[in-house]
Amino acid sequence: MQKIIVAGGGHGGIAAASLLAKRGFDVTVYEKNAEDAMGYDWTDIFAPGSFEAIEMPMPSPDKYAFKENMTFYGPGYHTALRQDIPAEKLEIKMERADIYAHIIGQAKANGVKFEFSTPVLGPVVLGDRVVGVRTEKGECLADLVIDACGIDSPVKRGLPAVCGVNAEVGKNNQFYVYRAYYNRATQEDVADKYKVCLFSEGKLGIGWVATEDEHTDLLVGRFEPFNLTEAERTAEYYRESNPSLGKTKVRGGQFVKIPVRQPLSKLVCDGYAAVGDCAYMTVPIIGSGIANSFKAARMLADTVCEDKDGAFSAETLWNYHRRYYRALGSGFAVLACVKEALTILTPEELDYLFDNGVITASDMSIDADTTSLVGILQGNSIADYKKKVVGAVKDKKLLAKLLRVGKKAAGVMAVTARMPRAYTKNTVDKWVASYEAAISKPI
Repeated sequence: MQKIIVAGGGHGGIAAASLLAKRGFDVTVYEKNAEDAMGYDWTDIFAPGSFEAIEMPMPSPDKYAFKENMTFYGPGYHTALRQDIPAEKLEIKMERADIYAHIIGQAKANGVKFEFSTPVLGPVVLGDRVVGVRTEKGECLADLVIDACGIDSPVKRGLPAVCGVNAEVGKNNQFYVYRAYYNRATQEDVADKYKVCLFSEGKLGIGWVATEDEHTDLLVGRFEPFNLTEAERTAEYYRESNPSLGKTKVRGGQFVKIPVRQPLSKLVCDGYAAVGDCAYMTVPIIGSGIANSFKAARMLADTVCEDKDGAFSAETLWNYHRRYYRALGSGFAVLACVKEALTILTPEELDYLFDNGVITASDMSIDADTTSLVGILQGNSIADYKKKVVGAVKDKKLLAKLLRVGKKAAGVMAVTARMPRAYTKNTVDKWVASYEAAISKPI
C-alpha cells in the first residue's frame, strides 16, 4: 500500500486525505495543533455544495446558517452597493471549529491517521524529489507529500530551487487580518447587516461590520502589519457609523495572514503537491478559500488515483495543476489584477467609481465560491470592460489606470491559456517564467 503524508491540517489537505484513504491509500496527517485547537475562533462562509465535491455529507442543520447579502461602501460612504444573490445561491456560514470537527471525523471514518501536536519543520528531499517531511518527532517518509501547511509553509519554503516551486508571496499579496466579535450594543433594526468597507479612513485594505442577533462581527484587513492598538482604534472609528458595534469583546481577537493573490505558479514537483492557502487558493478579492480548497482536493485525489504506476512525479501530477487552473486558477489570476488595481487607486478615485456607476452592485455580487467579475474572462468581455470604463470615466488619469488594468488582465489571460498540456521540465519552466512575468508586470 502506497503511503501519503499530508503536511499540515488545512481544509484542502484533510479533504484530500479523506478521499485518498477512502480509495485505499495509507494516509497520515501531521498537524502542529491539538485536535481540540483546530481553526480560528470565527465563522467561515462557503458554498454548501463544497462538501459534495469531497464526498462528505452536509453537517447537521444546527451547525450552519445561510449568510446575509453584503453591502459594499467606498471610502467616503457616499454610495451603497447591495448584493442581490438569490437565496438558493447564498453560501452558508459555519463555525471553523465545527467545520474541522466535521471533516476530521469523516476523514477518520475513511481511515486517515492523524498525528496532532506534531509541527512539520520542512521537507525531506532526495535529489530533486520530495520523499517525506521532517517533524519535531523525527523524519517521516512517504511516496507523496501533500502540502497543506498554509501561506508560510515550511515544506514549500524548504524545497530546492530545482523543484521550481516559488515560495514568495509577494508585496500586497496578503492581508493582515484582525477579527473579533463584540457585544451588540443596540437592538435597533440594522438595514445593512453585513457592511463591507473599502479603504476606510484612507487605509489600504478592507473592513467589515456584520450585525448578528447576539453580537457584532468586526474584521479589519490591511496589506501591511498592524497591532492591537491600531485594531481597537479602527473599531472605535467604525462605531461612529455602526452603533450596534459594542466595546466588549466576547470572542475572537486573532491576527491572521490570508493570501489574496493569483494561485501558485506551479503546484507540483516530484513527490509533492500543494493545496489550500499554501497554493494561494483563495478568491483574490475577498480571501475566502474553503470551497476552492475542497474542489482542488478532489482534483488532486483524482489525479493521484489515475497514476496507476504510483510514480507521483511532476509529470503525472501535472494534470492536477491543469485541472485546477482550467476550473478556477486562470480566473483567479485575472481577479488578482483587479485586486492589484485597488492598491493603486486613491480613495477619491475609488469613490468616483462607486458614485458614477463604474462599479455596480452586480459587479460586487462576490461570493466565496465564484464572482460575477469572472465575466471578464469570457471571450470578448475585455472589450466590454473597456467600453464600460471609457463610457463612464471622465477623469483621464483614472481612466488610464483602469485601461492598464484591462490590458494586464488580457495579458494574464493569454499566458494562462498557453499552459502546457503535458509536462516536460523545460516547457513548464518557460511557462512558469512567462506567467510570473505577466502577473508581476506593473499596472
